[in-house]
Amino acid sequence: MELRDRVAVITGGTAGIGEAIARRFVEEGARTAIIGRNDDAGREVEAKLKALAGRLGVGDCSFIHADVANSDEVRNAVSDIVKRWKSIDVMVNNAAVMATGPLIDMDEAEWGHTVAVNMRGPFLMAKHAIPHMPQDSSIINISSVHAIATDTHSTAYSASKGWLEAFTRGLALECYERRIRVNALRLGAVDTEMLWNNPQVKSGEETIDKREVGKPSEVAEIVLFLASHKSSFISGSVLTADGGRLPILGSHKQERDRC
Repeated sequence: MELRDRVAVITGGTAGIGEAIARRFVEEGARTAIIGRNDDAGREVEAKLKALAGRLGVGDCSFIHADVANSDEVRNAVSDIVKRWKSIDVMVNNAAVMATGPLIDMDEAEWGHTVAVNMRGPFLMAKHAIPHMPQDSSIINISSVHAIATDTHSTAYSASKGWLEAFTRGLALECYERRIRVNALRLGAVDTEMLWNNPQVKSGEETIDKREVGKPSEVAEIVLFLASHKSSFISGSVLTADGGRLPILGSHKQERDRC
């Protein structure tokens, strides 16, 4: 098992990509903490993955309620994890929100919420978790193709993901002497509520070819690779897994299709 007896923390772990990552980690023997704000969903995932761990005879899962943008809640969550499992070997910054619409029409509070979750969250998680991460640990930041090729309605989201990739490179340098690897995974369209609830997708303004949509389980396999010793020579990198979405976003194809 790739993560047997290792301790993993996943933000936004109560649904979608985060839940799929948590399941894959438990399958590989990890003691996995999922952080989120939805208590009902968190307890449901916790129960399912605890049962899975029981059947496998390894691993564990614990839900911790915390807002990743709240310093006290993040500090307390990390403290709870360390008290229970002594250290943190893998941290996945997955929690994110997506604000859409023209920037000039966006409420300042919505912009602030995007910054708080997508930027302040990974900062706080890293700040409080890294002192408890031993050598050979791994941090994985979940980014998006919007970091480098976006559309006219995703400025806040794309800016936050561009920041996350720069944050990844800088943090990898800071963690070099600690021998903690820091990488980002740049995703395309993935079959989650965030994708299908995007107003541009729901209205048909943004066309999504189902052949370009990945499964959360596919993402989980890549995150497992970045978390495991198989990627021991990779740090400060951004790995793209997008089903070919990036070249399309980077072209004028969508604009031509609407003409």
